[in-house]
Amino acid sequence: MNPDKIIENVFRLPATVCCKELFEGIWPIPNGVMINSYLIKGSEKTVLIDYVKDWDGAEEEVNSELDELNIKERDIDYLVVNHMEPDHTGALVDIVNKNPGVQILCSKKAVPLLEAFYGLTSNIHAVSDGETLDIGDKTLKFIMTPNVHWPETMMTYLVEDKILFSCDGFGSYGIYENSFDDQLTKEEWDLLLPETERYFANIISSFSAFCLRAIDKLETVEINAICPSHGVIWRDHPEQAVAIYKRLASYAKGKREKEITLVWSSMYGNTKTLVDSVIKGIESVPGVKVHVLQVPQTHESYVLEKAWRSEGIIVGMPTYEYKMFPPMYSVLDQMDRSHITNRKIARFGSYGWSGGALKQFLPFVDSMKLDFLGEVEYQGSPSEEDKKKAFELAATMAKQIIEEQ
Repeated sequence: MNPDKIIENVFRLPATVCCKELFEGIWPIPNGVMINSYLIKGSEKTVLIDYVKDWDGAEEEVNSELDELNIKERDIDYLVVNHMEPDHTGALVDIVNKNPGVQILCSKKAVPLLEAFYGLTSNIHAVSDGETLDIGDKTLKFIMTPNVHWPETMMTYLVEDKILFSCDGFGSYGIYENSFDDQLTKEEWDLLLPETERYFANIISSFSAFCLRAIDKLETVEINAICPSHGVIWRDHPEQAVAIYKRLASYAKGKREKEITLVWSSMYGNTKTLVDSVIKGIESVPGVKVHVLQVPQTHESYVLEKAWRSEGIIVGMPTYEYKMFPPMYSVLDQMDRSHITNRKIARFGSYGWSGGALKQFLPFVDSMKLDFLGEVEYQGSPSEEDKKKAFELAATMAKQIIEEQ
């Protein structure tokens, strides 16, 4: 891609990571992901905000964009590290090796991480919350936003132009040909919104409380544009990016959608047989939407996306060797890590010679503070009575969701 001019002397340097990769080594990105660095040319100093990892050609792509702007590594006076995660810092050493005098600016908590990850100990300045940097005709202000998404995370604010460089905050999956929110096609909007939700559920959800604190802190900051390190630049309606993230983070506190995520697994079809009864039970209650996902055929990334926004979760799985079906165990473990808590949950499933899934399932219920409405478990294939019970259990959950919201 080419560098994007945001305003005079402020540029985005986008790198694209293709769909064949896994983000963080786990999350599928069939639509790719963008890793954005930003260049600010002040009248006296030049600043690079965040960088990339040498991943799928990302470093070469950003360096080519710097060349297009006639900027060499030696021309960069400051490297701002908003966030230490390697997708933004993995190639920092390459710049430092070519420009040993470059000054690295980061939060206090990032300093030991720079040494641990890259052996960097020199020319590092830990900025404080609200500290400013004069680069001539422009001023940078550093805003501490811990745990959005690691403890050392901060954001950088270009004071005169009211531009916020937010790193992981307000980011999304996806590669977009158009750089700004006001340029997006309908197809790109149709990609951006769900990929923002999936990104949040996969990456940020367990830090929702910190995300809300950061949003509250930013309410006093006048923002003309938000420049995240993943996704598009919000210059037309930056408040929309904030509203989306505020809604998503608020799901952690209970302001969720009238939806049920039905996630199911089946070995030989005996658990699958009950899926239709569960769906019909949910659909018997007007106003409740159901998301149906089969695992492991569907990656848990997408299960998290739907479960994060849903008030209810119904799990269908067989017993496997006295315990939970392994793919479903992995899903519930990831839900627990992502703090998908305080929702309603129910379970159904078949067993062969012995049950046992419930015994391993209930600790997840307790850990996630879920309201367990019951289960329908049966040996072999389900009877008509089992189908009726599953219908009623699903309908009960849907009714409670309507009544309590």
